[in-house]
This record gives sequence, structure tokens and C-alpha cells, in this order.
Amino acid sequence: MTTIYSRQLLLFTFILLVGLWLLAYWSVFIDLLDTWNTKEEYSHGLLIPVISIYLIWQRKELLFAQKVTPSWWGFGILCLSGLIYFVGITADIDFLLRISLTITLIGITYCVFGWRILKLVFIPILLILFSFPLPPVLQASLTAQLQLLSSQLGVSLIRFCDISVYLEGNIIDLGQFKLQVVEACSGLRYLFPLMSLAFICAYLYQVSFWKRGIVFFSSIPITVLMNSIRIGIIGILVEFQGIEMAQGFIHDFEGWIVFMVCFAILFFEMWLLSWNERKVKSWNQIFATDQNINLNLPVCFNCSDMVSRQTGTAVFILALMVVFQFNLKGQKEIIPIHKAYGQLSLNIDGYSEMPQSLPDSIVKFLELTDYVLIDYFKDNKAVNFYIAYYESQKKGRVPHSPKLCIPGGGWEIVQLTEETINGVNLNRAIIKKEEKSQLVYYWYQQQNKSIANEYSLKWYNFLSARNNNRSDVALIRITTMIYPNENTLSADNRLQAFMNNVQNKISQFVPQ
Repeated sequence: MTTIYSRQLLLFTFILLVGLWLLAYWSVFIDLLDTWNTKEEYSHGLLIPVISIYLIWQRKELLFAQKVTPSWWGFGILCLSGLIYFVGITADIDFLLRISLTITLIGITYCVFGWRILKLVFIPILLILFSFPLPPVLQASLTAQLQLLSSQLGVSLIRFCDISVYLEGNIIDLGQFKLQVVEACSGLRYLFPLMSLAFICAYLYQVSFWKRGIVFFSSIPITVLMNSIRIGIIGILVEFQGIEMAQGFIHDFEGWIVFMVCFAILFFEMWLLSWNERKVKSWNQIFATDQNINLNLPVCFNCSDMVSRQTGTAVFILALMVVFQFNLKGQKEIIPIHKAYGQLSLNIDGYSEMPQSLPDSIVKFLELTDYVLIDYFKDNKAVNFYIAYYESQKKGRVPHSPKLCIPGGGWEIVQLTEETINGVNLNRAIIKKEEKSQLVYYWYQQQNKSIANEYSLKWYNFLSARNNNRSDVALIRITTMIYPNENTLSADNRLQAFMNNVQNKISQFVPQ
């Protein structure tokens, strides 16, 4: 009777743990499935949990040979995970929720099973991180940098083949054809899968730790180099065969070839690094795909030890997370009322204005709620005024930082500082393209607060979401040319004079 009771209690505890964990992160799972299905650079993510489970199953004999020793250290890890979960849910920061998911798994394992079992499954659990999308700000930054680097290296290959080419930002000008290195060609769709594969290989690779490190980190330069070669080859083929070489099946097929070559280089690298080990071990022992199988170890694992006070605290924390999530979901985000920007005008005395518009494709890409783009003229000198408004920053809809977009247009940022001008915390940038120079001020306006730093914006967004249940924000940018025979001080004075005229009128564009 006692044995039956213990088994029932164990089964109930297990179902409760798994059920609460699934409830707490259900929205995260749904979001991840959508990402894996719609974003090519993360399409490998669906396989990662399967591989992680397989790697754990592969060590089952070692796991069952360990004694269950519940630990209170896991409680501390679960508390940390709960804190990250609280911030992620409140500010709707998906990346924090995904990190919390992984830390919670580690904490539960430590709490319920103890350190000896945790260390055997730690790396497979950590592998799950490679299925998660990067935060939008970090991904945008990485994409922009990889686009520029790949474009530059690709153009170098084209020039090496004695073909005349001109590079402006991410646009490769071959004369009769122009190729744009778009986000999809940045190399991320090869980088993330290859880094995941390199991590798995490094885990299975039974050599020195520094050699494993080389295998993993070398996946980054390998991807960048091969993607640059791919861009260069496409440019060469377009020059001789026409623009169809950069489109359709041929373009996609070249991508598959690049990834397979990257994997071949990675495999060859492991073969070289294991030169000494292969003198005394077989390749199956070095690349241990069959590690810890059929060891015939004695079973020390006792399921009844899993029912402990530590396990009870793990259940309690997960229950708190579920209650908090459902309570917060009952609160609907406040979307402030704003007038359509097309109905608004600054009407600045002494300035003539010329409204501009963005292509629909750009508006869709930026996921703007509304925007205004106007050129203002005074004394034959122009000031460009731009506001991009987001009524919500939920689900990754965040302003795109100018410091990421500027290089894509062929401009070089030669100076970038955070300053306070006219009481506004802003970024001041000097940018150049060939002989042209511009001065740029930009900042983020959230209600009545000006914010310069993109990461500080995340913190203030959390505070706004917690205190006001709002996440609306506007990116404000004003730009002017630094004209010939003019110094930067004169351009600064022009922008600051313009700011004096518009500061008290910005509130009509940004709800307070």
C-alpha cells in the first residue's frame, strides 16, 4: 500500500511540475513555433529540442547510475528565473522569457535531482538557447554589420577578378546591374544553424577544451567568409550571365552549397585538430556519437527521492509564475489616442516645408504606427525632420536605431556621442559619404521623457509597462547637411535653433 501511495504521489508531482512549466511558458512555445516556421535563419530551431532530448537519452545509463540528491541551490536558480520572468512578462520582452525558460529547466533539475545529474544534462539543456531568436535590437545591429562586411569582402573578390564595381553601403553597382545585399543575404541564415551545429560537434568532440572552443568559435569567421565569397560569385555571374543569376532557384541553390561547404570546412578542421588523438583512438571514440552507451553501470537512481521539500518549492515557484502570467494577461495594454500625423503640421515661422514620404515596403518593414517626414528650408539651407511613432512595442515592434540604418545607405559614422542639448538627452552624430557630411540629432521620446540609449529605452519601457500599462514610443531625428565652407558649429546652431522651434510642438505627435 505504501509503495502504491509513493508511486501515485511521484506521478502526481511529476505531472504537476511539467504541467505548470508548460502553462508558464505556453505563449513562449507558440511564439517560437511561429518564428521557426516563418524566419529562415531560425528554421533549424525545431530540431534543437529533439537533439537536446536525444543527447540526454544517450547518457541514460550514466544518469540512472547517479543518486538523486535534491538541492536548495536549485531554489536560488528558480528565484532568479522567476525575476527574469517577471520583467519579461511585464515589459513583453520575449528574449527574457526564453532565457527564463532555460534557467527554469536548470533550476528544476538542480532542485529535484541534484548536482550530479544536472552536470550530465547541463550542456544539452544549454543547447536549447541556440533555437532562440536574438533580441530585435541585437539582431538588427548584427544584421547591419554582417551586411556591410559581406558586401565589402564580396566586392573585393569581384575586383580581384578584374571587374569594375562600385560599392555604396549595401548596394553593389556593376554598371548595367545593381545588386542589393539585403537582410536575407547578411549570412545569418547560415550563421545560426552552423553555430548550433558547431556547438553540438564541440560537445561530442572528445579532445582538449581549447580545441572544442576553436571548433565552436571558428563557425563565425567561416560563415562570414563563405557568405562573402557567395556574394562575390553572384556578382561575377551577374556580370557575365545576367541578373537572373541573382534570382530564383539558382540564388537559393547557391545558399545550400555555401552551407554544405561551411560544414565540410568545420569537419575538416576537427579532423586536423584531432591529429594526435587519432594516433591512439578511433574516430568514433574522438567524435563520441556513441558515448556512455552499454556501460552496464549499477542503477542508483531512486524515483522516490524526487518527492522532497525542494521539489515542493519548485512547484510553488512555478505556480506563482502561472498565477502572475494569467493575472497580467487580464490587464489590456493601454493604446493612447493619437491624431494621424497627416493631419498635423509644425507651422514653423520663417521656414518653408516640403513633406516627403517613405515607400510602402519600408513602412511595412519598420512596422510603424505612423510617421512624419518633412524637409524644412531657411536661408537656402535644409533641415530634415522625422518622427517614427510606435503605439506599442509588444512582439518585437521596436524603433530601428539610426546608427544601424545609416551605414546601410553608404554613410560612415565618424563621430557618435550622447549629449544633453536644450534639455533633451540625444545622440549627436557626424556622418560622411565621399565629400558629403551631415549632422544628425536623434533620440527616443516616451511620454515626456527623452532617451538617448537604446538599452536604456528597454528599462524605461519596463517601468512604463509596469506603472502605466503603456509601451508607446517615438523615434525623433533631425538632420542637416554640413555645407561646403561651413563648420560643424554652424550646423549645430542650425539644428539647435530648429529644436527650439519644435520642442513644445512635439507633444502633438507623442501622446503624454
